[in-house]
Amino acid sequence: MNSNTVMPKKKFGQNFLKDEAVLHKIIQSMPNNANKIVEIGPGLGDLTKYLVDVKSVEAFEVDTDLCKILQKKFKKEIDTKQFHLNCGDVLNVWKSSLDGHLIDEPYDLVANLPYYIATNIILKALADPMCKNILVMTQLEVAEKFCAEVGKKIFGSLGIITQSVGKARIVAQVPPTAFEPPPKIDSAVFLIQKEKDRSDRDFENMLRVAFTQPRKTLMKNLSSKYEKAKLLEVFEELNLILTIRPHQVNTKDYHQLYNKII
Repeated sequence: MNSNTVMPKKKFGQNFLKDEAVLHKIIQSMPNNANKIVEIGPGLGDLTKYLVDVKSVEAFEVDTDLCKILQKKFKKEIDTKQFHLNCGDVLNVWKSSLDGHLIDEPYDLVANLPYYIATNIILKALADPMCKNILVMTQLEVAEKFCAEVGKKIFGSLGIITQSVGKARIVAQVPPTAFEPPPKIDSAVFLIQKEKDRSDRDFENMLRVAFTQPRKTLMKNLSSKYEKAKLLEVFEELNLILTIRPHQVNTKDYHQLYNKII
């Protein structure tokens, strides 16, 4: 089997990025540091061939057919230890890690992520103390949620979790024609530069409650789980009006809410 005869598999959400301009944009947007690169879902190696020219790469590919192609294509880089390929589900590696590390050295995640698990992978990377930067392509809607600012209707728990650990911005929007086969939706490359590790799970549980019904008031959502008298007291202390919606509250105020009601 060679790369020209590979049929993308729907179960792995495979859309191979072929646009050279987009590939170069990803390389140009990489943070300038000494961190190793982790690539998840290298596919046919279209991005990998540029990454291995810049740094050593630790890759994770779940598709065994693609693993065989990658092992042949990057034999020289594997021999020189510039490229190391792990065949299997990256989420299982994180799950089995006692300290939450995907690898045991500082790394930047640079990848065109499969859409069906992109959000889960990014959240795992945000929680991984060894991951320092995240430069990934996802569907546009997911990118916008991670990069959203307070006040935007799309601002929610993903934007708050991201702002709790660092800064995020969209680097480029990517049309379906950049892929083979073309997906039905637009994509985007975005960068998260981490400044600290992901917030704790209890904070994220509170966010889930806060955004249960985004069109309802924050007070109504939170009072479904937390004591209303205490919430009224904290809202007054933080100068939050009772009719405020979840997307209108900034990250700092969410952390203050958490510290006062939990």
